[in-house]
Amino acid sequence: MSYTFTVSPDFNPDLISGWFFFNTWLQKNLNEPIHLELYNDFKSQRQAIENDEIDLIYANPFDASSLVREKGFIPIACPDNASDEAIIALNIDSEISNVDELQPGLRISKTDDPDVNMVCSLMLEPANLDTQNTTSSTRATYVLVAKDLITNNADVGFFLADTYLKLSEITRQKLKTLVCSDIHDIHHLLLAGPKISHKRDEILENLLTMAEHEKGLGVLKSLGFTKWKAVEQEDTEFMIDLMETLES
Repeated sequence: MSYTFTVSPDFNPDLISGWFFFNTWLQKNLNEPIHLELYNDFKSQRQAIENDEIDLIYANPFDASSLVREKGFIPIACPDNASDEAIIALNIDSEISNVDELQPGLRISKTDDPDVNMVCSLMLEPANLDTQNTTSSTRATYVLVAKDLITNNADVGFFLADTYLKLSEITRQKLKTLVCSDIHDIHHLLLAGPKISHKRDEILENLLTMAEHEKGLGVLKSLGFTKWKAVEQEDTEFMIDLMETLES
């Protein structure tokens, strides 16, 4: 039996090869055939999830809710010392230095990353800005969001902090951070679907010892991780509850 693994579409494009390395490493250590399927957007990935085509997923915290509570996925692990923070950025030449200086009519550039958009929208609340008095454009990648800011086609951009910090130096020199979230308890995590859940403990054991082996350490570095840590069901439920509280 072959399993299908996928990764939340909000990952840095520079890490594509790293996820293929990880998938190969995982297949070898589990001695199971696993196909890595990467999607260009959340819509197509969610359709695959709805069709029960996904067995293993490195999921963003927003999608973790439906995966766990509606599709029966169980948590395995998350990268150690990593949280999903969000950044609102500006063109480097913008005179704005505080959120409360932003005005109605604000032009926002963003991706379709739901948790980032939710957190950034919350960070706009001190300026009394919402969907009623702003306009937004949805781009396929964070690189295109950055381009909108650089070319003055948007006033602010919503970014996943980790991806923003990994933009090219040339790009980041043309941008500046207005505000960054500081939540800590929200993060991507690896989830196992019903068809592969019986291998949860085996997968976790391999992940926790990954950094102890040369090949495993090399794969971790290709993903920008240092090591994995176990995630229990109660930890995931807490994160989901927090997401739902922030969303309400």
